[in-house]
Amino acid sequence: MAISQIQLFSVPVSDQDRSRDFYRDVLGFQVLGDRQMTPEMRWLQLAPPRGDTSITLVTWFPTMKPGDLKGVVLETDDLDADVARLTEAGVTFTSGVEEQPWGRFATFDDPDGNGIVLQHTTNRVLI
Repeated sequence: MAISQIQLFSVPVSDQDRSRDFYRDVLGFQVLGDRQMTPEMRWLQLAPPRGDTSITLVTWFPTMKPGDLKGVVLETDDLDADVARLTEAGVTFTSGVEEQPWGRFATFDDPDGNGIVLQHTTNRVLI
């Protein structure tokens, strides 16, 4: 098989501007593209500064309801500092920092309730 990476995935949101502001201003993502495709469809693509995978903030998929996406994992080099910074920015964590054999993580939701895991991996060996 020739699949080499995940290029992008769609995050279902109710308000693209509000979600763009959260992912850009709070999480530090960069806007890669923002253009109106049709009157009903706006292409809004963002990515972490050092990431290979990007996201699109979508409102036009009837089967994708805002808040339905769970388990998006964002890797960080400094979990404690990022949890503190995000908490100061108003993010409410749904779990405290948890320890696992492979690393540490904490969870939170975006403005629509899409579940995000912020993690620092110390051992990349799969369990």
